[in-house]
Amino acid sequence: MTKRFLLPVGLFGAVFLVIVFLGTANVYPKLSNDTKQKLKVFVSILPQAYFAERVGGERVDVSVMVGPGQSPATYEPRPKQMAKLSKASLFFRIGVPFENVWIERISKANPRMKVIDTRQGLELLPMKAHHHGKGIKDPHIWLSLRLVKIQAKSICDAFISEDPDHAAYYEANLRAFHHDLDKLDAEITGILKNLKNRQVMVFHPAWGYICNDYDLEQVPIELEGKEPSAKTLARLIAQAKAEGIRVVFVQKQFSKESAETVAKAIGGKVIQVDPLSREYLQNMRKIAETFVKVMQ
Repeated sequence: MTKRFLLPVGLFGAVFLVIVFLGTANVYPKLSNDTKQKLKVFVSILPQAYFAERVGGERVDVSVMVGPGQSPATYEPRPKQMAKLSKASLFFRIGVPFENVWIERISKANPRMKVIDTRQGLELLPMKAHHHGKGIKDPHIWLSLRLVKIQAKSICDAFISEDPDHAAYYEANLRAFHHDLDKLDAEITGILKNLKNRQVMVFHPAWGYICNDYDLEQVPIELEGKEPSAKTLARLIAQAKAEGIRVVFVQKQFSKESAETVAKAIGGKVIQVDPLSREYLQNMRKIAETFVKVMQ
């Protein structure tokens, strides 16, 4: 009796284990395939990571070259990043200075990776300068909500080209992102339109696109990476006094010294703003609100 009872239980246990094993054999490859199917993409700066994640959602794995507090002008990719690039499908460039030095090596690290230039279809502004001459184009194209709409479309097209089965998903995400950009654009237009003083004194001339969108003018202290001469500083101080400018905006990636010299001379103050925050929409609203607060 006992032996006859144990045999079916033993058989049942063995069959049960086989079923479980077969079940997991079916499930786990799917999970690992899904992980593999995530598009591995690289971007140059943190705001672009936000754009790529808004459009790509759960279908993308985004890595950023220039991390928090680092400067896109002087950045050098780390060996770990170059190794990780070898597994990426897409690299979105945006025109920041480090790309010009590194883009060839970045491409060679992974010849199969597509390099997408998100400046395509954009009208680039000249870099603000006291003396015109070199014709340098302003790379800070992410500081215009209107131009980000076009950049996001380029990102969406690249995702669809790599992963056409999920085109509808990317397009729906793009529409939602465009909606948020338009809504914030309308908000910022509203809060900036009644400013009487429309000049913004800044250390580094990064704000050309936001100023262009909302009819403001940036007055930069530093140009082409060079600290101002004593003569230039004196002229800027005189201009700030004449225009009633009381605040100098500085990026946290740059030295405050010259900005503080000007602020002290005009009886004003230095305020830090970060054009490279990953929390893009929130940061753009904060920048506009800061402008309003100090330019009233």
